[in-house]
Amino acid sequence: MGYQGQRLAIMPQSDLDDRETLVSEHNHKGKACRQSAAVFNVVNSIIGSGIIDFSLVLLIKGGALSGTDTYQSLVNKTFGFPGYLLLSVLQFLYPFIAMISYNIITGDTLSKVFQRIPGVDPENLLIGRHFIIVLSTIAFTLPLSLYRDIAKLGKISLISTVLTTLILGIVMTKVVSLGPHIPKTEDAWIFAKPNAIQAVGVMSFAFICHHNCFLVYGSLEEPTVTKWSHIIHVSTLISVFISILFATCGYLTFTGFTQGDLFENYCRNDDLVTFGRFCYGITVILTYPIECFVTREVIANVFFGGNLSSVLHVIITTVIIIVATLVSLLVDCLGIVLELNGVLCAAPLIFIIPSACYLKLSDEPRTHSDKIMSCVMLPIGAVVMVVGFVMAITNPQDCTHGQEMFYCFSDNFSLTNISISQFQLTTQVSILNISIFQ
Repeated sequence: MGYQGQRLAIMPQSDLDDRETLVSEHNHKGKACRQSAAVFNVVNSIIGSGIIDFSLVLLIKGGALSGTDTYQSLVNKTFGFPGYLLLSVLQFLYPFIAMISYNIITGDTLSKVFQRIPGVDPENLLIGRHFIIVLSTIAFTLPLSLYRDIAKLGKISLISTVLTTLILGIVMTKVVSLGPHIPKTEDAWIFAKPNAIQAVGVMSFAFICHHNCFLVYGSLEEPTVTKWSHIIHVSTLISVFISILFATCGYLTFTGFTQGDLFENYCRNDDLVTFGRFCYGITVILTYPIECFVTREVIANVFFGGNLSSVLHVIITTVIIIVATLVSLLVDCLGIVLELNGVLCAAPLIFIIPSACYLKLSDEPRTHSDKIMSCVMLPIGAVVMVVGFVMAITNPQDCTHGQEMFYCFSDNFSLTNISISQFQLTTQVSILNISIFQ
């Protein structure tokens, strides 16, 4: 097991300006892409698996202070081999589990799309989630993941971002057309309940791009801290806006019935939602390769000194995807996957490690805004990680995978705008779900 990190000539912190680069000419030669492509890569990663926040800027600043150009080399320089090894495990597990969750979403979503094709038997194995996961892996995710240069995914990420906009429009439309027909759960408008920390875990999963930020940063032509900050601000504004709209529209429509996969809430006979499901499935497929890039890079850095031959590149990529596919074929509940990945992997990658690195490397006074924010983020991350894990195990989310929700049956539309107790709703859901499979 070894590691070979590049040591770059970085000016002192006080002299940081637009002339700085964190990637050598040799590293980024031939890998440059326009800033717009980098924005789409970041937004794609944010919407598929993350939101960029203050800690992402800390990572790049930490790279400048330590003369490193990867997340792993930054932690290795700051905390030595034990820290580097811990980060490598987390940095591998997060995108790897994200790949599993993307496969689950693809299978669940596209199977419902193909079931709506006229004349197709819903029980046909060729439109089942297992077959779709395998087919999408062979036809799309594996070929796209075999690219060696993440900059080549810029146009693909643009397509994913456009499709996400279409999906958002559909979700917003259903608030008006479907929302009034869904009974509101008890205490639907209470902002936070005791188990809100579980939501933080899920959001940590959804709001992370830290594991691939150096890859996107390295794809820039003449990367600088200022240019990166500009890209981060643009990407964050776009992604926060989209995320808030998705969350608000989804909850306004379904309140307490909202599932980990929002499209599990919609009825199968809705043609507009079927189109949205198709766009959603394609978006997830196009996001998948970015996560595979990171898992492969971690393995390359830990075991092969950061360099892979063409043969090893293909072998390692194929093995990673095969294992992720096999696991996703066995697991069909998205909620618990998101929770555990959020609290165990995303929380330390977002809150704890970037803050700890910056606090140790920076010579700024304690009253400096970056240090104050780091001191706030670090304990928050620790609380989210510990408490979130305990609650995810003791109070797991319900999963209604593959089942129609009770309000999808015509007899239940008489419940419109009626607020009934959680016990009554749960009983009705159970009875109706059982009747589906009889």
